[in-house]
Amino acid sequence: MSGKLVVLTCGGGNGAHCLAGLAAVRPDIESRVLTMYADEAERWAANLDSGFIITVHNDDGTIKSIKTKPSLVTKDPKKAVPGVDYIFIVVPAFAHAMYFEAMAPYIDDNTVIVGLPGQAGFEFECVNLLGDKAKRCTMVTFESLPWACRLIEFGKNVEILGFKDTLGASLLKGKECNLTKPIIETTQYILGEKPKVRHVQNYIAITLMAKSIVHPPIMYGKWSQWDGKPLSEKPLFYQGLDERQAELLSGVSDECVATAKAIEKKVPGLDMSDVIHVFDWYLNYYSDQITDKSNLMMAMKTNKAYDGLVHPMKEIETGKYVPDFTYRYMAEDVPEGIVPMKGIAELAGVSTPYLDEVITWCQGKLNKEFLVGNKLTGKDLKDTRAPQKYGYNKLEDLFTGSFEVTPQ
Repeated sequence: MSGKLVVLTCGGGNGAHCLAGLAAVRPDIESRVLTMYADEAERWAANLDSGFIITVHNDDGTIKSIKTKPSLVTKDPKKAVPGVDYIFIVVPAFAHAMYFEAMAPYIDDNTVIVGLPGQAGFEFECVNLLGDKAKRCTMVTFESLPWACRLIEFGKNVEILGFKDTLGASLLKGKECNLTKPIIETTQYILGEKPKVRHVQNYIAITLMAKSIVHPPIMYGKWSQWDGKPLSEKPLFYQGLDERQAELLSGVSDECVATAKAIEKKVPGLDMSDVIHVFDWYLNYYSDQITDKSNLMMAMKTNKAYDGLVHPMKEIETGKYVPDFTYRYMAEDVPEGIVPMKGIAELAGVSTPYLDEVITWCQGKLNKEFLVGNKLTGKDLKDTRAPQKYGYNKLEDLFTGSFEVTPQ
């Protein structure tokens, strides 16, 4: 295997299957998988000899089947990590820490660690848990998964329903990290031709672009006035948007854009232009899926990509549904999403009444205290990825120290 690029995929879900399989197709890549959840590694490894199929639905309506096989699937980081060049973390944000801690002793110098996607606070957590080793690594954060995909049969068949056209990625490079291959181009090679990887200038911009801003405002707007009575059907999530939910989402997005603009004024050399309003993001990314582009509410209600997607609900008895506040739309997108964004806004001196209102209601449903009034001083801040948790108490702390924030 010497001379090959060694790529490790962390996770066992639909995205991890896609990445591990696509990487393995390249003859000069050794593709490994580390999955630490339950018995996933054993189940996948049992099928490894026969490989698995990626079924790709192309834009022109044609379907292609790709037969592929990673070289190793294991739950043991001691077997998976040594000698790896690129580590792709393709698990939910709440599981990132478990993987960082398990892999840290075995990560070599000059390793590239990729969050696919990273979600808000990815770099803060990675730097904290890897310690000095982080200075000799580079962290890459992608804004979302590259594909719409679903797992048909675990370890045997995954389906790619569509590719994003472009995908933003930021780099945070340790000053002691010496890489010989260009990161963006190498990452593009691992993923394949689509989507086109676009270099976002800095990691704070991509943090403020994270799509975790979408779910909490909609949950708050939908359920804050709920009378507690069960519903007879699951309501539509995106396509059920009303004016109040759209106002909350737009307001939170406005505050992220305002934070980006404030940072750009205060920190010389930063380009925060990638931080755009969520309505503009929808028009960019789903232009061919949306039939009514008149405003944010109508764009989401008429987005074909969202057909049939419903609120996370629990069935308490046959045909009786109540909202599930433990689902990732709240449990992940608040502590590893909008709370880190609020933390960055706080450091930038930007007022965030919409974020404050949404976080205050969400933390109540999560039985947590992140925000006290309009400040991130709650007793449960330790359970978030806000910069303040890691000792970043001034705006300049985000852009100084042992890392190149805008590496080329």
